[in-house]
Amino acid sequence: MSKLKYIAIPAMVLALAGCLEDDGERALAGAVAGALIADATGENVAAGAAIGAAGGALCDDAGVCN
Repeated sequence: MSKLKYIAIPAMVLALAGCLEDDGERALAGAVAGALIADATGENVAAGAAIGAAGGALCDDAGVCN
């Protein structure tokens, strides 16, 4: 069951990322998702939020959520 969260949470985040309109909204959603995932896996929450924010802000530049 614990492996499910490693697949389901990122899939939900990517699906939601397409609904957001600008980099700021995607960065905020990424920060929240990153913090939640880091907390659920016992990792550093601040680092997870920073990585999630960067991923959210840059996902359209990478062509993932445009």
